[in-house]
Amino acid sequence: MPLLPFVHFNTSENQPTEISQAKLAVLIDADNTQPAIIEGLLNEVAKYGIASVKRIYGDWTNNNLRSWKEKLLEHAIQPIQQFSYTSGKNSTDSAMIIDAMDLLYSEKLDGFCIVSSDSDFTRIASRLRESGRIVYGFGEKKTPKAFVSVCDKFIYTEILRENQEESDYEDSKHSAKPKKEFKVDRKLLKLLRDAVDDMAEESGWAYLGGVGQKINNRAADFDPRNYGFKKLGDLFRAIPQFEMEERPRSNSSGKLLYIRWKKKH
Repeated sequence: MPLLPFVHFNTSENQPTEISQAKLAVLIDADNTQPAIIEGLLNEVAKYGIASVKRIYGDWTNNNLRSWKEKLLEHAIQPIQQFSYTSGKNSTDSAMIIDAMDLLYSEKLDGFCIVSSDSDFTRIASRLRESGRIVYGFGEKKTPKAFVSVCDKFIYTEILRENQEESDYEDSKHSAKPKKEFKVDRKLLKLLRDAVDDMAEESGWAYLGGVGQKINNRAADFDPRNYGFKKLGDLFRAIPQFEMEERPRSNSSGKLLYIRWKKKH
C-alpha cells in the first residue's frame, strides 16, 4: 500500500523523510493544464511514488497544444489523441476517465495523479478511492471544491510554477523574490488549532508529524506552500499563537518537533 499523503511533507528539518515506492499513474488533461508546470509536477509526483504511467490527453491536431509537444519528448509522457468531434464538448475528459478505469483493473497501481482543473473528474476520483487507490489531484486554484475535496491530497499547480521560478532564480544566481507578509486568517488558525488539539497529550503538546496528518484529513488542499512556507514547521513558527519544542529521537541523533497552543498567563 502507498504511504499516506502527508508523510511526504517535511515537518522537521532533522527528521528523515521516508521514500515511497508506490506505483502511480499520472493522467494529464492537456486542455486544462499549462506546459510550464510539468517539471514541477513530475518532481512533486516523485515525492509520493514512481510515475509508472505518464499519459496526456488532447487533440494533438489542434495548434493550441503545440507548446506541449517539446515537453512530451523531454519527460517521456505518452500523448493520447482524442479528436474533438463536437464543438463545445470535451471528449478529452471521457478518454481520461475510460483510461483510468482500464488502468485500475489492468495494472497493479497504488494510486492515481489526476492533473486537471475540471470538475468532471470528481466522480472518477471518488470511484478510484472506493477501490482502495490513493488519488492525488493537481489543478489551479479555480478548481471546483467538489473535485478538490474528493481527492486524498490536492496540490495547486500555482505552487509548482512558483517553485520552478525560484529554482531558476537560484540556478541563475539571482536573488529570490521577497515573500509577501504572512497574515493568518481565522479559518486557517482554526484548522491548525483543531488538529493540534486532536493530537495533543495531556500537557497540550502534539507531535508535528501527527498534526500534519490530521490537517490533511480535514483539508485535502492544505499545503504550507500555499502560504509561502516550504515546511509545516515553518508555518507554525510564523504564527505567534503556537509554541514549538524539540525533543531527541530515541536511538537516533535527530530531533522531533512538538507544538502546542500557547497558554495564557
